[in-house]
Amino acid sequence: MGAITGLILFPLAAALGILLVKNDEVRNMIVRVGAAGTAVLTLVVVGLYFKSGIALSFRLEKAIEAVMAIAETAIAVYVISIGIKYKKYVISVLSFVQAAAMLCFEFTVKHNIEVKHAMIFDKLTAIMVLVIGLVGSLICIYAVGYMKTYHIHHKEYKERKNFFFAVLFLFLSAMFGIVLSNDLTWMYFCWELTTLCSFLLIGYTRTKEARNNSFRALLINLGGGVAFAAGIIFIGIYYKTLELSVVTSMKPEAAMMIPVFFLSLAALTKSAQLPFSSWLLGAMVAPTPSSALLHSATMVKAGVYLIIRLAPLLGATPVGKTVTFVGGITFLACSLMAISQSDAKKILAYSTLANLGLIVICASIGTQESLWAAILLIIFHAVSKSLLFISVGSIEHQIGNRDVENMDVLLEISKKLALYMMIGIAGMFLAPFGMLISKWVAMKAFIDSNNVIIVIILAYGSAATLFYWTKWMGKLVSRANMNQQSESKFHLDEEIPITILAGMVVVSCFTFPLVSKYALIPYLTEVFGRTALIPIGTNDIKLMLCMLSMLILLPISFIPIYKNDKRRKVPVYMAGENTGDNETFYGAMNEKRKMELSNWYMEDYFGPKRLTLWSDVIAAAILVSGVIMMIGGMA
Repeated sequence: MGAITGLILFPLAAALGILLVKNDEVRNMIVRVGAAGTAVLTLVVVGLYFKSGIALSFRLEKAIEAVMAIAETAIAVYVISIGIKYKKYVISVLSFVQAAAMLCFEFTVKHNIEVKHAMIFDKLTAIMVLVIGLVGSLICIYAVGYMKTYHIHHKEYKERKNFFFAVLFLFLSAMFGIVLSNDLTWMYFCWELTTLCSFLLIGYTRTKEARNNSFRALLINLGGGVAFAAGIIFIGIYYKTLELSVVTSMKPEAAMMIPVFFLSLAALTKSAQLPFSSWLLGAMVAPTPSSALLHSATMVKAGVYLIIRLAPLLGATPVGKTVTFVGGITFLACSLMAISQSDAKKILAYSTLANLGLIVICASIGTQESLWAAILLIIFHAVSKSLLFISVGSIEHQIGNRDVENMDVLLEISKKLALYMMIGIAGMFLAPFGMLISKWVAMKAFIDSNNVIIVIILAYGSAATLFYWTKWMGKLVSRANMNQQSESKFHLDEEIPITILAGMVVVSCFTFPLVSKYALIPYLTEVFGRTALIPIGTNDIKLMLCMLSMLILLPISFIPIYKNDKRRKVPVYMAGENTGDNETFYGAMNEKRKMELSNWYMEDYFGPKRLTLWSDVIAAAILVSGVIMMIGGMA
């Protein structure tokens, strides 16, 4: 119990220490120690409780809830006041409604409800804790090096690094609380903390754009918070329980679908599914470490985590079908919109939305196969996407922008950074890396569950995914404009996390059979009450591991194996005779012309201006249809 409590409180203590310390070097050291300590505590907790799990009750439960109530009130007062200050009155109203409803419920109805296990640690919790603790800690360390350069490039922004780092650690603490909490009111409190943290991080620069985007994130997630509160109150009043494990063990009867819909709606807003996705796209204005944390280890993963927990109540129910099709339209539309982007962070943002949509589909279908794919997708997506985000942050500082079209110089500037970037991209789409393994199983699960439309959506969405990742990787290896830049170095605080995450991408691909055997299969067996099987054959696994080994060994063939290497180097072929500098060629009339190499982005076909409105309307119509089906089922 002490280790689990420490896992939540340690990042909180680190956040407080960081906030109070003004000296740069001392604060940076606290961040490094805090991140390392969080990672170590994560491994300790998983080591202690992974095998048999643990269910916790607390002697000081009333005192803890009193502290939460005070904090909840303080957060509500803050949000209401800033809503009034900036004339965002809807935000003030939403905050007041959910805070008043939850506090009223907690001081009245909840006193008559017994919560036996406020926290539960099982195999799924272990996976989520590892994702949050390890990936989140590496991002915090990376932030130390990144923020040193950030304010050199952006002198127009007031430096508030102690505030920034403190919120990162508060975020980690809140996420640990979400995945460990079995008491829905405790989960709700941590849920709202992540909403506050995202608002503070997105608005870090205090520009007009940042402020508007942070308020949009706050508005959408407060709407989700109201839905979460409504679901909790309904469950507490009509089912006399507040334990998530008890709720998910009930039969998916018509009345139960009402709170399940509310909880699913909250999860869809948190995981930025259409039509609620605009807040996550707006989060791109924040410094890169916060984007990486939001997209990979925290915030959005809270939403898909809740849907995975609710999976036994979804499946073929009206709510389950609604969530599945919302995830489907998000996956397809955002995959297509990513094609039209050349800004690296926007590509990553749309890709995140698409992959979250795929996880939502897998979780909501609710079969053993689809949940196996959903959980592995969370793991692979977390490590690959965090690597990509922080690599893009460092690239932006190295070349002065984050446009994919300008990344053909990266191999000359930093070979390490280029290599890590390629590993991250390969992890997202290339066989036999993890995301493709999960998609393979997801396709099988969709076919087995007769979801023909979802199979078609996965096929076309995956084709779009292949298109934009291949364009990006092609730009990295094109070696155009190689004479324009010279080798450069980046901070050790940046290099170490990037290197470790690159290693984690590769290791996760080699070790997924072990994760499946010792974590996923036992968890799915327990949830469904029948023995789960690995949904991918042993021969297929061996073939994938051999393919991965070949990919690692292949670069060795390019290394000279003896001193007098006689391999002939030739100029790059162009649309005419190379002038000798690999950048210009002799064209028609013997005219010297500079080589140009660029991708096609098809903005007229797949641009956000063309697709966003229609995809939002379709997603909203699906949600409305789900409500109608749910009401019809109760009639």
